[in-house]
Amino acid sequence: MTRPMLTQREAAAACGVSRSTIRRRREAGDLPGCVEDPARGWMIPVDALLAAGFRLNAPSPAEDPAAEAPAGPAEAPADGGPDAAALRAELDRIRAEHALALAHAEYGQKLAEAEAEHLRVQLAERGERIADLQRAVAALTPAPERAALTPRPQGPAVPGQTQAEPVPESEPRKRRWGWRS
Repeated sequence: MTRPMLTQREAAAACGVSRSTIRRRREAGDLPGCVEDPARGWMIPVDALLAAGFRLNAPSPAEDPAAEAPAGPAEAPADGGPDAAALRAELDRIRAEHALALAHAEYGQKLAEAEAEHLRVQLAERGERIADLQRAVAALTPAPERAALTPRPQGPAVPGQTQAEPVPESEPRKRRWGWRS
């Protein structure tokens, strides 16, 4: 099974680092296999993140250092419960897991859609090839036997349209040339 690819933002959240760290490592060549997607930006393979030494689902650093500092004594837990930093770390871990699961699901969906389209194209090409071969066999077959080889349509081409009855073949027509009878 191939691993999904993450955007720089998703990779940073999943690894617990800043986006600039991911960008710098990508630009330095530490993350091989990265591709630039016109819609989503740089896509980083999860395998490249692991090979570069990143740990997935690590707690991410705060983007704003002031946001990490408690505003005052009102934020300190009075009953000895989990503090705000631990809750933020848990929230970041859950977000990273969700981003990774979402990226994996999107990647699987895109992979399945691409495979389905590939199979549709192959089916159409093979259908055309079969039709070409049937025409070649019909062209190489003598006329009386040709009728048995020529496939007849099974139903109307357009729904709701009736199919005309086939005209029975009579004896072969005699060729008439204008000057001979």
